[in-house]
Amino acid sequence: MENKIRILLADDHAVLRSGLKLLLHNQPDMVVIGEARDGQETIELCKTLKPDVLLLDLNMPAKTGLQALEELKNTKTRILILTMYDDVAYLRQAVEWGAAGYILKSAADTELISAIRAVAQGASYYDPALMKTLVEYVVNREEKQVTPKKEADQLSEREKEVLRLVALGYTNRQIAEELTISIKTVEAHKANIREKLKLKGRAELVRFAIEQGLLSK
Repeated sequence: MENKIRILLADDHAVLRSGLKLLLHNQPDMVVIGEARDGQETIELCKTLKPDVLLLDLNMPAKTGLQALEELKNTKTRILILTMYDDVAYLRQAVEWGAAGYILKSAADTELISAIRAVAQGASYYDPALMKTLVEYVVNREEKQVTPKKEADQLSEREKEVLRLVALGYTNRQIAEELTISIKTVEAHKANIREKLKLKGRAELVRFAIEQGLLSK
C-alpha cells in the first residue's frame, strides 16, 4: 500500500466504477481506496481519505464534478478529470481550477493508466485529442492579459449569479433553491440572459461564463 498510488474513483455509474476498479487493481503500482457516487460524497471522501489521485467525472448528481473541483482545488490530492465532455469550456475551467489532467472516457485503457501515473508524479496530462485546444486557450489567455472586455457588465448581479450556477451544472430547481427564488423566476432570468447576450444553448452560456470569469466567486 505504501508504494502504491492511492486512488479515489468519483462517478455516478456503478458499472463504470467497477470496470475502472478492476483495471486499476490489476496495475502493480495502484490501489483504489474509495468510491464516490456524487459530488458531495466525493468532497467528503477526498478530505477524509486524502488519496494521491482523484479520478473525477464532471457529470454527477448532488454536486457536479466542477463544483467538487472548485472545493478541492487547494488540497494536496492530484485531480484527474475523466469525462465524456470534449467541450473547450469545461477543459478551460478545469485548467483554471488546477486540475492536474483531463482525459476523455473514449481514451484507451493504457492512456488512462499513463495519465494516472503522470499526475501522481506531479506532472500534468491532457488528452492528446484536446491538446490543440488547450494550447490555443493558453496563448489567447496570455494575449488577453491586458483588460478583457467585460461583456457580462450588461447583466444584473442576480443574472450573473444565475449564469454562474448554470455554468456549474445546476438544474433550474437547484438554482431556485440556492437563490431562494421560484423556478419560473429562474427561467425568466435565463431567458433575459440569452436575450441580452444573444446566446442560444447551454454550451454557449457556459463558454461565456468562463470567458468572463464568472465561475470564480
